[in-house]
Amino acid sequence: MTLQWAAVALFLYVEIGVIVILCLPFISARRWQIIFQLRIWSWMARFWNKVFLTMIVVLVVLFLDAVREVRKYSNKEVTPDAKLQPNIFDHLHMKLFRAQRNLYISGFSVFLWLVMKRMVTLINQLASACGTTAALQMQAENANKTAENYMKDNEQLKQTLMAGKGDKATAEGMELLRQEAGRLKEELRTSKEGLKKSQLEADGMKKQMEGLAREYDRLLKEHQELQNHQDGGHKKDD
Repeated sequence: MTLQWAAVALFLYVEIGVIVILCLPFISARRWQIIFQLRIWSWMARFWNKVFLTMIVVLVVLFLDAVREVRKYSNKEVTPDAKLQPNIFDHLHMKLFRAQRNLYISGFSVFLWLVMKRMVTLINQLASACGTTAALQMQAENANKTAENYMKDNEQLKQTLMAGKGDKATAEGMELLRQEAGRLKEELRTSKEGLKKSQLEADGMKKQMEGLAREYDRLLKEHQELQNHQDGGHKKDD
């Protein structure tokens, strides 16, 4: 294996290792987001797009070169002069095998490079959705607690009115009760609207998280199929 293809194979193994680490179930998306927010990643983010496009171009060029080599040795026929060189048939098959190996290595490298970038994007989106959902749930719980406190205050005011004596005390208590009830109804209506809005936003975030989870599972399934295919290719090579 030449130096350039050894480097591509090493790059492929590194990609597989990184994707396996990203798929570890005990590392949550929030933890990955914290890791991605470190200073070193912020510094690398300025050059990330250039590095990504450069690697895509290099890997695609190597992939096309491997395709050319495969077609070259697949269509090559053994001439009658090969009888004078008994090893020419084995030499052609060796060249074809190396070209096919290089084709698989470069093809999987391109695909896994795209998959790895997509996985990082999905993990960041999933972490952001989880954080937003947690904030909305906390807001909804606070709104429920506020509504319960208002209902308790209203009940205490009714009990105070019932305990009052005389028509004057009753009239004053009724007026105070109406004012307090109006204020509580207005605040309760506002709280219900806020709670309803929070629930709608939480439902939207939940649907988005489900979509991200399905996309994440699909990528994991494709990665597993590719890894199984590569393992089968290595077994055939052996």
